[in-house]
Amino acid sequence: MTQQLAGGAARAIFGRFEKLFTNETVTAKKILLLPDQTIRDTGASWAKVTYIKDLAKWVTTKTIQLDKLHELSDKEVIQELIKVKGIGPWTAEMFLMFSLGREDVFSYGDLGLRHAMQKLYKFKKEPTIKQMEKITSKWSPYRTYGALLLWSSLDNEK
Repeated sequence: MTQQLAGGAARAIFGRFEKLFTNETVTAKKILLLPDQTIRDTGASWAKVTYIKDLAKWVTTKTIQLDKLHELSDKEVIQELIKVKGIGPWTAEMFLMFSLGREDVFSYGDLGLRHAMQKLYKFKKEPTIKQMEKITSKWSPYRTYGALLLWSSLDNEK
């Protein structure tokens, strides 16, 4: 839910979303029972409401088994997740990093990572995927940590 949102705004929306379930566990079935407007009232866009409900449908029908994703390769996880409306490669890569704790993931499409690499390696233009792959290949099998450091370097500029 934090995609394309400032961190503080995303945390506020997610906090309001969690409060919809008071002292209950958030489940896909419970999400499907919520009126769309109730989710929208948390601050989520109509598009995000659609994506949340679509993911909940995939989970309740067991088309995607979230508890089994850890058994799959990175590529297989991405292939599974991008079947869901609203989940693209970037979101799937963030899931690999932050939910599954995969240590060797680098999101070449991430704007922040491209900007950080441009500054660090003094590229005149944003680096190409090929240039980034060449650099990050040396970081394997810990590319996720490299990504975290690059993002952190941008935070430290502020």
